[in-house]
Amino acid sequence: NFFRMDKIIFETERLIVRQYVFKSDAENFFLLNSDEEVMRYIRATKSREECDAFLKKNIEAYKVNPLMGRWAANEKATGKFVGSFAIIPIEGSEDIQLGYAFLKENWGKGFASELTKAALDYYFNNTSADHIYAIAEKANTASHNVLLKNSFVADGTKKEDGKELLKFIYRKPV
Repeated sequence: NFFRMDKIIFETERLIVRQYVFKSDAENFFLLNSDEEVMRYIRATKSREECDAFLKKNIEAYKVNPLMGRWAANEKATGKFVGSFAIIPIEGSEDIQLGYAFLKENWGKGFASELTKAALDYYFNNTSADHIYAIAEKANTASHNVLLKNSFVADGTKKEDGKELLKFIYRKPV
């Protein structure tokens, strides 16, 4: 087994979502966050120093709220890092959002849908929340499709850093 079981957040058929560990994940975190194409609809790319600081900040946040965070996603079969999955507050609000980013070689494999589905179960089984958001840039139709396929519905727009973002909401079935 490739992973420390105590750090696993949730699993899907093909993937394990777990807390980042600085020593073993810094390189992959950098590869993900420094890639122009991967970050195109997410945020500005980061240098290695910025990535290291960002990763440390994310790891520190696990102590504050162990149910939430930005986590690593690895393939069960190979242990290979495929990307990042997050359940985090929307900046400047009480609202919670989920999000994901994958290394380019993992695009088009259905990982985003697979993780989103499992994350909804995880989130609603571990909190008393009745809804969660996702935010995607207007041009990011691949992400819109993943969210719509997983029963999110469009919930308005918001402007951030001069970008037009679409908000999506998932309401827990009653």
